[in-house]
Amino acid sequence: MIQAVIKDDAFIAQVQQYENDKKYFHLWWLGQSGYLLLWQGKKLLIDPYLSDSLTKKYADTPKPHTRMSERVVNPELLKNISIVSSSHNHTDHLDAETLIPVIKNNPGISFIIPEANRSFVAGRTQTPEAFPLGLNEGKHITSGDFTFHGIAAAHNAVDRNEKGECLYMGYIIQFGNYTIYHSGDTLWYAGLEKILRPFQINLALLPINGNDPARGVAGNLNVQEAADLAKAAGVQHVIPCHYDMFTFNTANPVDFAAKAEAVQQAYTILPIGGHWNSEVL
Repeated sequence: MIQAVIKDDAFIAQVQQYENDKKYFHLWWLGQSGYLLLWQGKKLLIDPYLSDSLTKKYADTPKPHTRMSERVVNPELLKNISIVSSSHNHTDHLDAETLIPVIKNNPGISFIIPEANRSFVAGRTQTPEAFPLGLNEGKHITSGDFTFHGIAAAHNAVDRNEKGECLYMGYIIQFGNYTIYHSGDTLWYAGLEKILRPFQINLALLPINGNDPARGVAGNLNVQEAADLAKAAGVQHVIPCHYDMFTFNTANPVDFAAKAEAVQQAYTILPIGGHWNSEVL
């Protein structure tokens, strides 16, 4: 089991240390594609998976989800969260055991989701169907000081409902002078780099676990594609994700580092629970 560099009460205390920072934004990797973002005292949760729900669900099946890394923080401890987001309906991005306590313990929280998934999300998270803020590609939502732009994701295709709304999405998040891109789960579909480039992205959070049909699950960018997409889109800095959670579906971040260096793409590899701030930008 990979140990978190910090967890639970110590993690919360570390986040609190930076709540009065007016200069930089801060980011913690929660494992898989989950992050906590802190900017000027405001906290956002992006695709948090903070339980063992998938390990329990797939125990004693042909596709066991054996955990590789420790949980960073008990979701019951997460307070004063302004926004939580989900990029799509897969449990490692929309986890009831994480989201129900987070929503309960944070009155006034905004919940950003793909509009296409509204009914499913409400059922899983036990919230009124009108509660989430729904996005589609090419649309944007502002909540407080943060603006989310919807970007279509291909997992494995850019799938849509009968209204043409995307089932899988990434988000461009703008706040202050910063722009970050959380791709959700995606492959590099035709034209994605052209969609991203005008946003002048400071930081991209990209999956690197690849697309292996033998795993029996939808795929993502591999290490080469993540590095190349970031470079093609003019991204300033990359943090890779979606690895070291389940033994059957992972990648080696050292391989990503080599690919990023080969194309002169700036990056940071975070440990589980690791902290990063925008000073390097």
